[in-house]
Amino acid sequence: MPHSQSSAQRGRVRLARGASPWLLPTVATAAVSLARSRRSGRWAAVAVPATALAAGMLWFFRDPEREIAQGRVISPADGVVQSIMPWKDGRTRVAIFMSPLNVHVNRAPLAGTVTSVEHVPGGYVPAFNKESENNERVVWHFDTELGDIEMVQIAGAVARRIVPYVPQGSKVEQGERIGLIRFGSRVDVYLPAGVEAAVEVGQATTAGVTRLDRD
Repeated sequence: MPHSQSSAQRGRVRLARGASPWLLPTVATAAVSLARSRRSGRWAAVAVPATALAAGMLWFFRDPEREIAQGRVISPADGVVQSIMPWKDGRTRVAIFMSPLNVHVNRAPLAGTVTSVEHVPGGYVPAFNKESENNERVVWHFDTELGDIEMVQIAGAVARRIVPYVPQGSKVEQGERIGLIRFGSRVDVYLPAGVEAAVEVGQATTAGVTRLDRD
């Protein structure tokens, strides 16, 4: 069922959980350099890039409220559909590439119970590269009304930390925030056998809003 939210709630933008280790030092540096720039030209030279970086961090770690759409499987990520690939077991993998300009908070594609959250070490090849399948990643499994649904958060060349929000055993609502990937990445969703993808390669997706499956 879609979440009921007022227009005021939908307009709210908060900061993503897990942003503090990157955000706090950046904002603190910008604040100190701005305060001292009034008395020192050297600090003024530091203040400009520091403030720009802090503004960029605030934008990157934004976490807007969303009115969750209806549908059996919805997109867990903001981004662009990179590939749609049939799998040997009958499932279909929908890979979504997330650029540094996208919101990087990921959401549950279906309601259900988190049966597994597995961290897999690996490399840091750019997420649009085929070899990124061997990158560091977190593999999720959800027990849902469609059976087991697998979702994979994949780190990219810049993303060096995946932050899960919910542990194994948790019950999640469709569209609920479940994790963050810092600085560019990819998210794969495996549609179960018999479920056809409703999106196309190159199509933009919005987490919690874009429906991935077709009736």
